[in-house]
Amino acid sequence: MHNVEFKAELRDLPLARSVCKALGATFILTLDQTDTYFQIAAGRLKKRECKGEPTEFIFYDRENRARPKLSHFTIYSEAQAMERFGATPLPVWVVVRKVRELYMLDSTRIHLDVVEGLGSFLEFESLVSPSNNVARCHATIGKLRSSFGPALGEIIGCSYSDMIARERDPEPEPRG
Repeated sequence: MHNVEFKAELRDLPLARSVCKALGATFILTLDQTDTYFQIAAGRLKKRECKGEPTEFIFYDRENRARPKLSHFTIYSEAQAMERFGATPLPVWVVVRKVRELYMLDSTRIHLDVVEGLGSFLEFESLVSPSNNVARCHATIGKLRSSFGPALGEIIGCSYSDMIARERDPEPEPRG
């Protein structure tokens, strides 16, 4: 599967909720998510655990860049993940804990995330389908960025996992 993604800092969570309501986005639910990222040779693999939901393994590959980007992903059940990636536990790279408010607007997911140790963020994920091609997904995200503009901060070009890893293992100071 494919989607077009965009992420930014969220400076005003109540305003973002108001924008969701004004746009007619449907509130789905609030999720407490724990994503455990594993060290693998290529792409990213995370185990997503959510109270009351089945555990999912999500493999994805996308560029790290600070503008909307195409993501290729596959969602596996636990049994499928063991078959695909092996029964031997993979080495853990980083764990991301967040509370996510999920809204839907047509085929676009709007995430209002509060990430432990990092802060608040907004993500758009527009699902690519025969009736919603990549160009249409980019156009949708462009309109949403404009609508949410007053609530947004800096654009984020990487995963929460990258941000947590940087916090955990900052680059050493240059010697001189």
